[in-house]
Amino acid sequence: MQLASARSAKKPVSEASNERKKLFFVMGIMTAHSSRKRRDSIRETWMPQGKDLLRLEKEKGIIIRFVIGHSATSDGHLDNAIDVEDKQHQDFLRLNHVEGYHELSSKTQIYFSTVVAKWDADFYIKVDDDVHINLGMIGSTLARHRSKPRVYIGCMKSGPVLAQKGVKYHEPEYWKFGEDGNKYFRHATGQIYAISRDLATYISVNRHMLHKYANEDVSLGSWFIGLDVEHIDDRSLCCQTPPDCEWKTQAGNMCAASFDWSCSGICKSVERMKDVHRLCGEGDEAIWHTSF
Repeated sequence: MQLASARSAKKPVSEASNERKKLFFVMGIMTAHSSRKRRDSIRETWMPQGKDLLRLEKEKGIIIRFVIGHSATSDGHLDNAIDVEDKQHQDFLRLNHVEGYHELSSKTQIYFSTVVAKWDADFYIKVDDDVHINLGMIGSTLARHRSKPRVYIGCMKSGPVLAQKGVKYHEPEYWKFGEDGNKYFRHATGQIYAISRDLATYISVNRHMLHKYANEDVSLGSWFIGLDVEHIDDRSLCCQTPPDCEWKTQAGNMCAASFDWSCSGICKSVERMKDVHRLCGEGDEAIWHTSF
């Protein structure tokens, strides 16, 4: 009922503005104030720049932005640095959010609420800034599910619920998931996932009621429990970095996204992104020659 109400509420606005431009997908690259070198390595490899970024929106209906909130510090130095960087590259989406490692679930929620209000797209993607992307393959992957109303696409997993304090990915609310040793419900690994427009709208409409767990990928998966959602486990979204993605490329099974499970991203991504792109990238012109 809330989803239908939200849609109805949007109609007059759409009609008054002759409808928002329909887009294919919006990709938000989650980043931090300290990650300038990571952003530059992405700009130098798989993310189009300048006029090509605008051309991607116009010709392919694809929006790509680095996503960041505000610094928790009061001097404004970090935020000013982002202002300067954004003025140079014009590739940021600024959120009304205070950055922090323990605020990633909140950032994810605000991101989806923001982009679904700003852009009318078939899909909304979240990706970390230490993941290598092949945009043509991402587009081909999503295009196969374009006619489905509620899809949640990623590398589905079900890891253990970590009750011990002090360990990475500790879950303070471990008791909600049953006895010791139990696993989480199936959810997409946090390095990259995509959701369809209805699911992003659902998050936006219900954002004040959706519970946020310690781990952002768990939080997102929990928001869809009990909904009629198709979980799509697509392993092309979680190829290992070379030699794995290189072998698959040579065999004609191009990867859509590549990262190392061992370090939850590309290990030393600033130094290695160019090598991964050279060995596993689909080529700078691939996105322009791919039909969706």
